[in-house]
Amino acid sequence: MNLSLCDIVPPLRWTAPSQVEPIASDPGLPDAWWQALPIDRACAAVGTAQVASRLADLTAACWSHLILGDILPLLRFTHPRESLQTPGQRERVHAIFTEVLERLLATEHQPEQAPAAAVPPAVPERPLPEIIDEIFAELDDRQRAIARDRLYADPSQPGEAGQRATLDELAQRFSVTRERIRQIERDLREHVEQWLTTPQAAPLTAHLSWLRSRLGSAAPIDDLAAAVPWHRTELTTLGIPAWRFVRSLLTGYEQVDGWLVAGGAEELREKTRQLFADGPKPLEEAVSMVAQLGIREDVAERWLGSIPQLRVLGGHVVPWPRNLADKVEAVLSVASAPLSPEEIQERIGEDHSAAGIRTQLTSDQRFIRLDRNKYGLRRWGGEEYLGIREMIVREIERAGGEAPVNAIVDRITSRYDVSESSVRAYAGGPGFERTQRGWIRVAQQEPAEPYHPRRDVSLTRRCFRSRDGRWWHRIDVNAEHLRGSGSPLPTGFAAYLGMSPGGQLTAAAAWGGVVISWHNQPTIGSIRPLLAECRAKEGDHVFLTVSDGKLLTRFLPAAAPTLPPLNQALHLIGYTAPVASEADGLRLIGARIGLPEGATREQILERLRERGDRDILQHFT
Repeated sequence: MNLSLCDIVPPLRWTAPSQVEPIASDPGLPDAWWQALPIDRACAAVGTAQVASRLADLTAACWSHLILGDILPLLRFTHPRESLQTPGQRERVHAIFTEVLERLLATEHQPEQAPAAAVPPAVPERPLPEIIDEIFAELDDRQRAIARDRLYADPSQPGEAGQRATLDELAQRFSVTRERIRQIERDLREHVEQWLTTPQAAPLTAHLSWLRSRLGSAAPIDDLAAAVPWHRTELTTLGIPAWRFVRSLLTGYEQVDGWLVAGGAEELREKTRQLFADGPKPLEEAVSMVAQLGIREDVAERWLGSIPQLRVLGGHVVPWPRNLADKVEAVLSVASAPLSPEEIQERIGEDHSAAGIRTQLTSDQRFIRLDRNKYGLRRWGGEEYLGIREMIVREIERAGGEAPVNAIVDRITSRYDVSESSVRAYAGGPGFERTQRGWIRVAQQEPAEPYHPRRDVSLTRRCFRSRDGRWWHRIDVNAEHLRGSGSPLPTGFAAYLGMSPGGQLTAAAAWGGVVISWHNQPTIGSIRPLLAECRAKEGDHVFLTVSDGKLLTRFLPAAAPTLPPLNQALHLIGYTAPVASEADGLRLIGARIGLPEGATREQILERLRERGDRDILQHFT
């Protein structure tokens, strides 16, 4: 016998050797034996069952999307029924392959017989669309309409053109019952299946075998239409392009979101996602990885781009999480260079504001500011950019306490995107002083007095005191908070936290550090992780404060509109227990806004007006 396994198993010829080698290699056979060694010698060396076992392993690992007849075409003659099925249990597949190989080897030892009559050519002279039309030539108009509008409808077409006719619609159109339509549909399927077993169908079945090997595990639906020119030819009998009929014969494939997928589409998507569980991969490597799933290299990038939770980005394939901070990390990981919030926003390409991204960059410990408007990943290392004044202080400390202005300007402007004039302006401003030799040093300052805001925290809207004496601020959740943006804080509450203009405070939270900064006005970074964990919606409330360096929070869903006005007012100060009377409720509100015990109703309402808590006041008018 002068046949190798490659000669009788076509998929071995187009499957990448890197996929075949680990599975098919055998210690009792030479390298690449499936190409170089005749089958009879391979079977003699390790046994027919062992060769069949290697073939069964390859089938399970690489060709589970193909029907058995496309893997081992000899099955169409030895096991016609099984040849039309996709691989099932490995034991059954192994047994079938073993039987076929044994029968093939047995023919080598049979005496020669007179040559059989010549087999007619497989491909007829007539075009395949004409042959397909013969299937439907004898059908009546009703049968053709059911075939066209139901059996061979194209769900990829937009609007009504892609809608598959329902049984009710067809029953009404032809004035028959739904069951009669169902019976005609069943008869049509049987008619086609029976025709496929005839000699006239041989050219089409050969084409289907080639088509399966071309499509692989997944292919765009337009790939099927463009596979050969005659696929777009309109069938005279049905008035549809031929590929729509051909698609119905590709058993084992399902059409999902513009793709033909062998087996389960979601299963193949999940297998694809798992390939990138360890992080981003270069696109070239990613294409090779998905080829192991049976996806052709020329459509691999499109397949990767169609998978939810994956993104093709900057020549890499990256896991694409839902959390904004994780997306920012993915973008920076692929870029491998510092980026501005605006550049990150452009690469993410979703409904996230640059301000929200900046908040993530400043509040999450994974990120570090490396220039005036550039951020990177902390794991890269590098010196953190702190602002011009702070950079001047750092250079002075490195120089031993004083340094020439020109040297400071050169060092800072050569490393950071800041102008010389800005550095000189800061160096000559408050906080620095000249030494006797004309250099500068950090000015000796008297201890700063505590900042006194215009309004004390007790006079600040949406701030409430708990029984333990701590003041909390209420944030009313809106769409910006849900998208990850930060939130302004009242100056009275920021001063209560010990802050002053120009200061910054980082509070520890369960999801990482949250930065509270005071530039033009106090601002707290994103609390989106908390909102996501609580499944918050617009109108819900978050009460927060900082104690011992930790951010303390309490989530409170919006009050039900059916609550009595007094209870709705108490809900806004964070109190949800029932109260006996309005007097008790007002007493609670008075205590929460810093009034002494015994304050009158008028004093409490007046304090609410002074603070600006109109949302609470409206429930007492």
